[in-house]
Amino acid sequence: MERGTSPLSPPLPTRPGDRIRWEALHGAARGLAISQAARAHTGPVVVVMPDTASINRLADELAFFTPSVDDVTTDAEALPLFYFPDWETLPYDIASPHQDIISQRLATLYRLPGLTNGILLVPVATLMTRLAPRDYLEGNALVLANGDRLDMDRMRERFTIAGYRAVGQVMEHGEFAVRGSLLDLYPMGSPLPYRIDLLGNEVDSIRVFDPETQRSLKKVSRIDLLPAREFPMTEAAIHRFRGNWRTHFSGNPTDSLLYRDISNGVAPSGIEYYLPLFFKTTATLFDYLPGDTLVMVEGGVLEIAEAFWGEVRERFEQRRYDQADRPPLPPATLFLQAHEVFAGLRGFRQVRFGRGDAGEEGSGAVSSPEGTDIGSPAHASPEAREPVDPSVPRENTNEGSRGAHHFATRAPLNLPIDSRAPEPLAILKGFLRDFQGRVLFVAETPGRREVLQELFHANRIRPIIFPDWHGFLASDSPLGLTVAALEQGAILTDTPIAVLTETQLFGRRAMQRRRRKRPTRDAETIVRDLVELAENAPVVHEVHGVGRYRGLETLTVGGITSEFLTLEYQGGDRLYVPVADLHLVARYTGADADHAPWHKLGHQKWLKVREKAAQKAYDVAAELLDIQARREARKSTPLGIDEHEQRLFAEGFPFEETPDQQAAIADTLADLASSKPTDRLICGDVGFGKTEVAIRAAFAVVNNNHQVAILVPTTLLAQQHFQTFSDRFADWPIKVAQLFRFLTKPQQNDVLKDVASGRVDIVIGTHRLLQSDVEFKRLGLVILDEEHRFGVRQKERFKALRAEVNVLTLTATPIPRTLNMALSGMRDLSLIATPPERRLSIKTFIRQWDDSALSEAMLREIRRGGQVYFVHNRVEDIEKIANQLRELLPDARVEIAHGQMPESQLEQVMLDFYHQRFNVLVCTTVIEAGIDVPSANTIIIHRADRFGLAQLHQLRGRVGRSHHRAYAYLIVPPKKAMTPDAVKRLEAIEQLEDLGVGFSLATHDLEIRGAGELLGQEQSGQIQEVGYSLYMDLLERAIAALKAGRMPQLDRPLEHGSEIDLHIPALIPDDYLPDIHARLLLYKRIAGAEDADALQNLQVEMIDRFSLLPEPVKNLFHITEFKLKANALGIKKIDFGDKGGRILFGPEPNVDVDRIVALIQGNPRVYKLEGGDKLRVMKDTPDGAERVKVLGKVLAGLGV
Repeated sequence: MERGTSPLSPPLPTRPGDRIRWEALHGAARGLAISQAARAHTGPVVVVMPDTASINRLADELAFFTPSVDDVTTDAEALPLFYFPDWETLPYDIASPHQDIISQRLATLYRLPGLTNGILLVPVATLMTRLAPRDYLEGNALVLANGDRLDMDRMRERFTIAGYRAVGQVMEHGEFAVRGSLLDLYPMGSPLPYRIDLLGNEVDSIRVFDPETQRSLKKVSRIDLLPAREFPMTEAAIHRFRGNWRTHFSGNPTDSLLYRDISNGVAPSGIEYYLPLFFKTTATLFDYLPGDTLVMVEGGVLEIAEAFWGEVRERFEQRRYDQADRPPLPPATLFLQAHEVFAGLRGFRQVRFGRGDAGEEGSGAVSSPEGTDIGSPAHASPEAREPVDPSVPRENTNEGSRGAHHFATRAPLNLPIDSRAPEPLAILKGFLRDFQGRVLFVAETPGRREVLQELFHANRIRPIIFPDWHGFLASDSPLGLTVAALEQGAILTDTPIAVLTETQLFGRRAMQRRRRKRPTRDAETIVRDLVELAENAPVVHEVHGVGRYRGLETLTVGGITSEFLTLEYQGGDRLYVPVADLHLVARYTGADADHAPWHKLGHQKWLKVREKAAQKAYDVAAELLDIQARREARKSTPLGIDEHEQRLFAEGFPFEETPDQQAAIADTLADLASSKPTDRLICGDVGFGKTEVAIRAAFAVVNNNHQVAILVPTTLLAQQHFQTFSDRFADWPIKVAQLFRFLTKPQQNDVLKDVASGRVDIVIGTHRLLQSDVEFKRLGLVILDEEHRFGVRQKERFKALRAEVNVLTLTATPIPRTLNMALSGMRDLSLIATPPERRLSIKTFIRQWDDSALSEAMLREIRRGGQVYFVHNRVEDIEKIANQLRELLPDARVEIAHGQMPESQLEQVMLDFYHQRFNVLVCTTVIEAGIDVPSANTIIIHRADRFGLAQLHQLRGRVGRSHHRAYAYLIVPPKKAMTPDAVKRLEAIEQLEDLGVGFSLATHDLEIRGAGELLGQEQSGQIQEVGYSLYMDLLERAIAALKAGRMPQLDRPLEHGSEIDLHIPALIPDDYLPDIHARLLLYKRIAGAEDADALQNLQVEMIDRFSLLPEPVKNLFHITEFKLKANALGIKKIDFGDKGGRILFGPEPNVDVDRIVALIQGNPRVYKLEGGDKLRVMKDTPDGAERVKVLGKVLAGLGV
């Protein structure tokens, strides 16, 4: 074969209606044949597969053989790859699909009719679903470009009718926000939202922006706008829906809430299964395909299609009599039958491949068992064929068919590398010796490629590294090595070329997560989010105490309009706080609203409470500084970080690090390299990658000839970590051991000896590691995983450890005391808040036990190929619960796991669940810190009211490890049977569905249980009196004073800053920013700005997000900047009006007297000193803007 030519030449049907069969396509050869066919065909290619799992495997193959447009690294022709997803709901479900799924479906449908090339992957069940007609999308799509005229009121109405939701801040597909001349919009099908800036009624600019930061990224000239639903909600469509409803269903339609909702213009959840009622006729996917489309169908789809049709009919029968509110439409109205699907294919060119049903006409498609070992009969010769079904004809003689084409490929071989054998690569070497062709090895990741290359070189196998398949194909190298997410290889016997993957060499593959690039979320941003004020919530004012927040009010005082924060105190007294003083107000955290203090305005009690809290803060600060001083005095030995070694080790990580992960790793390594003992808290939600941070730190420590101890709360987690660490260190001379009580005595003794002698570098164990017989030769780092799950005695031992060695703590939900310590600066904090790409938040429901609801929840998960956790935390009757579930779902495979099972049996059950050998696991909290099972995306927690908030969060984090929508069902008794705290815990976790909420949950814990003493064990104290935010503020001030060698002034513990009144409007007008919550947050950020640069950045951000600043907002920024300057000069008050003003200096001003003298001497008619502490400015400034300029010059003259 000539270099670079195609190794397969798949035949194609020439005319619409022609059909051929491809046979003997083994392993990844299927993807190669489809890829080459798509390049040879002059139109688009649609591949119909049995299910989502098979589509994912094929997509990996296509990405390898046909790089997408974004990933092209050679001159090889690239084809776009599309996926038309399932709704991920059950037929007749009352749940609606996630907006991201609707977005992907609409974008695909919109592009299909005009598609000239590319590959579309679709599951057969999705192909059977009836769709909106083409004219719906074509008539409701809109192109918007620079220079277009836009009526904002009409556009707002059009967006609403099209299904877009008006919000304050655009974050998800299908949302829009209007702020003056700015329109923020997240169109369906778009990877990012857009900000449209109008000049009058004309589009002046269109900018892409980041939904996380809300900052603009780049400009574009035009955008496509699609409707946000797959059905219309115009008046005509609603009228048609009502008429069709009456045609299909008898009885009074207004008895149905769903009918009434649609009549009122509201689209209820689950409305997708009434989609045909909005149209005269529906369409199918075939109606969207261009006439020159080539359709490829994998064998087995007829069987899957018939099974799906049977399921639809069964669910229809279940619902037709018992759902008066939601009567189901007949199956044929919503779906095509299996024979209709194959009838629809007849108008297109067709290829059938894979195992054979070939639809209604038979196939003869041939398949073989994958992964056959070398030497098996299937590989005796290229001509060897596996048996075929004799009932299926070998040749198809139907009109228009060209019969079957047999490809010269063989099934991928198992060539296991056995590290325990005398010659680990003996089998592979035998294959390379006998195979008369070229071989390309495929590694999962760049790190795995390096590992393989070193292994090969050590065994005298020297492949050349290629960027991709096409690079290898264009060369004449006999051995190549590349990177791709390929599960199966292939052997092309005519070419001849063998593609060998890690699955064939090691029997498993690494899981490669693809994440979209996201900015790092720093700790400050998240902490800032925690202090947002909610209406009617308890708030604390530093001067006046704890009241209740009653909203923002705009008041006109002395002819000047300003916005005030309204606080209500006991007895009904109200305090109006100027927004410029918002830094004095914080959300109260320390007890729930019912138990939070409520002070009287002007009462002496608050002064006493505040002084007592300040005294407590001083005592705590002294103790914290003492601990810190002891640690710093000890001075740990800095570790040398070998960057080359660290980089080599990092390459072995089988995932792409998130920015947060990279930052946490860098911070941790910097800690270890410093002379200050490491005490860092890594806070990240479940599954966000904390373990890899620990692994990198452990590697650095071991490289410096120190040992690492990893403490975990459960044996199961110890075993999982042991496996993870062993895998990561497998290719390095680092010995990992585990120690827990279930090991035999001799096994424990062996580990103890090796730890004491230094032969073990890393030991992983439970609290067994804390016992007195465990001695280390040179312990350098202790890693604590989920510290909150250890007991009090263990925690006291940890405290002692911190004075001796470097400590790294990993947690998804830090206990309040841990969080307090981190935020007070005594421990360093790294937040990992970036979720994996496409990982959706977990939808949480609180429900009472209901058989039908439970079976629905489990069936929905099993139907999409997933698995279910059912948590029941009572071993006594766990078998009874499992039997109930078996009765509810006879087809489900149900197993049990709990902590009282023999360790080996429990481990086997968990491994079986991981390998999807059953689909429902009834278990206790033994899974709380368990194995990562990406296919488990539904969890049902029985008697969730009995669990703590951290526990519920951990359990819920067991699901949602993939891009599928995950569901958590909290099963509880009636509300009156639960404690008030239990109700609040459940409400908190139900509300916090976002990814990365572990940090927020810790603060909710503070509110629910009462805030913790920083150094005590009890969870009550002074914090409850003044609130968490103020207490932390007092503590920080006390620490700063003590560090500076000053005694804190407990009678005056608070610094109020300068008071400035320019008698001009200084606010964010509601017509500029209508969203009260957004205004409040910006007021808080402006008031809390620390310097002029921070203010400048805020102004740039506001102009970007909300358009040019109106005069009152500019005034607000000027006054805040003057306040910063006045604080620096020690000025107590500035009062400046139209007739001039006065500047009142504090008792210890920071002003050079010569500057004041120079001002007065330079212009004695304007400046005059009164009483030694007042500077009078005698200048008429009736114009506010002029007043700002004058005051700016005065402050500049004083030195800032």
